[in-house]
Amino acid sequence: MSTTALNATERAALDVIIRNAEQACRAEISVFVGAAAGDARQFSTSLHNTLVLPARSVLIMVDPDKRLVEIVTGGHVRERLTDEESRQVVATMTGHFAAGDLFGGLTNGIEQLGQLAKD
Repeated sequence: MSTTALNATERAALDVIIRNAEQACRAEISVFVGAAAGDARQFSTSLHNTLVLPARSVLIMVDPDKRLVEIVTGGHVRERLTDEESRQVVATMTGHFAAGDLFGGLTNGIEQLGQLAKD
């Protein structure tokens, strides 16, 4: 997880939130906060493909400077999490981001993903 825009306390709290969401949905959730190189979707997909179990993984990529959010889901996760639900999560996060609340947006988005992607 690359989250350089968050302080140490927020990163530690986010780790706990991710673990809780992973337990709820039985999928790996990874977060990248930083500059997307080139096309954001391609960049996010390439990051997702480097994960240990991409088929059972969700990647959230946030580029705060470009105001971009991408969610990439593996095949197993896509069976339980629709594109529409992913868009809802992005809307939740971007609402917080627009208010300058990166941590709150990530927290709410991750928790929502954990609930929506349950078996």
